[in-house]
Amino acid sequence: MIDLEIVNRKFTDLKVCVIIPTFNNTGTLASIIKDVARYTEHIIVVNDGSTDDTPQIVQSFPFVQFISYQVNVGKGWALRKAFKHAVHLNYTYAITIDSDGQHFAKDLPAFIEKLENLPNAIIVGSRNMEQASIPGKSSFGHKFSNFWFKVETGIDCPDTQSGFRLYPLSLLKDTKFITRKYEFEIEILVRAAWKGIALGSVPVKVHYEPKETRVSHFRPFQDFTRVSILNTFLVIIAFAYIKPRDFFRSLFKKKAGQALWAELMNFNHSDQLKAVSIGFGVFMGIIPIWGFQLLTALFFAAIFKLNKALVIIASHISIPPMIPVIVFLSYKSGGVWMGDKNTNIAFTSHISLHSMSQNMGQYIYGSITLAVTAGLLAGLSAFILMKLFNRKAVSAF
Repeated sequence: MIDLEIVNRKFTDLKVCVIIPTFNNTGTLASIIKDVARYTEHIIVVNDGSTDDTPQIVQSFPFVQFISYQVNVGKGWALRKAFKHAVHLNYTYAITIDSDGQHFAKDLPAFIEKLENLPNAIIVGSRNMEQASIPGKSSFGHKFSNFWFKVETGIDCPDTQSGFRLYPLSLLKDTKFITRKYEFEIEILVRAAWKGIALGSVPVKVHYEPKETRVSHFRPFQDFTRVSILNTFLVIIAFAYIKPRDFFRSLFKKKAGQALWAELMNFNHSDQLKAVSIGFGVFMGIIPIWGFQLLTALFFAAIFKLNKALVIIASHISIPPMIPVIVFLSYKSGGVWMGDKNTNIAFTSHISLHSMSQNMGQYIYGSITLAVTAGLLAGLSAFILMKLFNRKAVSAF
């Protein structure tokens, strides 16, 4: 049995408020406020341009802090306004709960309990997405969002779309956000993970009204498009900047040479995985996507959990002194596919991609062929050498 007095005191002592963003939810708003008030009266309601009786409902609860503006902007903007106001009121944490009735205030104590054990983290209320009442579009969006969050951060999150969350305000107050609608809840999780803020979760119950009576302001086409654009933007940043940054930071947390050696010789990685990493790195160093080779290599290395150090080192087969050799061999390999249209070229140190422009088709076919062949040979050779090395190491004892 939960002691409500103790929970109320903890909300005050830990400086936790509850934020309720709302837009035309008069059917459920009053009951949500009443339920939350059983656990704490530290409540902030944000009226995101509602055209119904929302102001009158909120004003009937004199202890509620009320933010209101006339034009509907979006849930993300409402949360951003509430976070700013909460910081102004000296709150350290904020729990967000939706006003449409899908969340239950009785789960609030679980956030407080988790907070006491994990004080500097975003805590996400993880819904049971297997229950029968979950709409199909929500189940798909849940899986879609979780996948891209893992790609962008390398972290598993059980429910990246849940609006029931606890935020450490002091760790987020200096972050500049760019989104204003539903996609904000994706952006803030990813940006927090990039800052090194921990992520925790607690199981929460969820209720969805039947389709006939359900009130939802989510517009599938427009909002899903915005989420997709945001994820594209975040993936580019992750692989162009965040992941390389984190990799090099890890090298310098201790002696760079030792850290690099530890990553290269990672004993949790099998010889097969290391060989595949080397082969894949060579493949990416040759494939004709100049300027995007390292970015793409890091992306797939993260997806398939390859040895990133080996992938990066092997992909540098295309360093400037090797470019004429790679271009020449690619051009010669492409001749196999061109038949009578094959064009011969003499090898010189001045061979460049520009010199291939007149016969780009031959170069592209050849570079793909060379990339596959060299990748397979490099991976196979690395695997054989590692097996021989391991056999000698064992026999030395």
